[in-house]
Amino acid sequence: MQARTRKILYTVVLAAAAAGVVVLFLPAPIDVDVAPVKNGPLVVTVDEDGETRAHDRYVVSAPVAGRVSRIELHEGDSVKEAQIVAEIWPVPLSARERDEQLARIASAEALSREATEQVRRARIEHKQAQRERERMQTLVRDGFVSPQASEQTIVAESISANALDAARFRERSAAAELRAAKAAQLAIAEKPGSRAAVRLESPISGKVLRIPEKSERVVTSGTPLLILGDADKLEIVIDVLSTEAVKIKPGMQVLIEGWGGDEPLQAKVSVVEPYAFTKVSALGVEEQRVNVIADFVGSHAALADAYRVEARVVIWRSDNALKAPASALFRKQDGWAAFVFDDGHARLREVTVGRRTAFEVQVLSGLEAGERTVLHPSNDIIDGARLREREVR
Repeated sequence: MQARTRKILYTVVLAAAAAGVVVLFLPAPIDVDVAPVKNGPLVVTVDEDGETRAHDRYVVSAPVAGRVSRIELHEGDSVKEAQIVAEIWPVPLSARERDEQLARIASAEALSREATEQVRRARIEHKQAQRERERMQTLVRDGFVSPQASEQTIVAESISANALDAARFRERSAAAELRAAKAAQLAIAEKPGSRAAVRLESPISGKVLRIPEKSERVVTSGTPLLILGDADKLEIVIDVLSTEAVKIKPGMQVLIEGWGGDEPLQAKVSVVEPYAFTKVSALGVEEQRVNVIADFVGSHAALADAYRVEARVVIWRSDNALKAPASALFRKQDGWAAFVFDDGHARLREVTVGRRTAFEVQVLSGLEAGERTVLHPSNDIIDGARLREREVR
């Protein structure tokens, strides 16, 4: 009995020693950060810097060469339509310059007539858009189509209304240019050496946005003297990559941040310009970019012309999406994968993803709500590896 007892005791001691050796040479647990997979709101946006600008700008330029008097207005001053904003004493014109000025007057008359026709066309298109919207609302009310089907007609009516306003402003601008060109007829009619002044009128009721030079000086024909606009009617110009512009449609929501206030401002995409331009990035890379124009929805606070803002165009949203941290995912061949923290061990999961943001990703399959994923997994982590959750300090 004593020999058998000693044999059992030796066996237990040897087993404990072997277990100690195994534990001693096992790799230490890897410290990791973990984050849960959960359901919640997910918003996918295109984020770019933007700039505010007056919806319609008007450049008052010198119709003739001459000496312009000192401009007494200041930036921010209010002006009324047809108010005198500058005076020019033209230099005597040669025969060629007289012919050019007469041709400029004829061109201004043609542009004025064209602008009038554009207003007439925009008014007809706006009325047609209103009729389409009313017909669609009738179909929605009678249950023939879904309410979502009428959204396009509402957007089309809003765009046509903006186009009509722009056409009216262009008509005013063309009429003002015509008046300025005809005012130069004084210089043509007067004898050389005449001191008859050409008076330039404001084409709109608005504010002075910019005066390139206030002092009296000699200018050539076409020199910009003032820039006028309606400071209360602003829009946002956002230049985005052409690969992102294809995802943006008129009517999409825009969140305006980084403008100086605590709360984001609301805006809506009105136009995605139909052409791209080349822009060199800060890294010296040529990029094809597209201007996206957005209109404010409601107040634009204390913003004015040419203010910098940060714009986020919402291209997709879900109020209850299954989402995981983007830093938990890594490439596995042609797909995505993640490690799940399971009772101190790593479990490899293949994951199918949907929409992505900078910090979160929509999970379509492979993970379940409540599971905890390993953030920024290193190359040392493999399936079944021992893990230890890092303490948050």
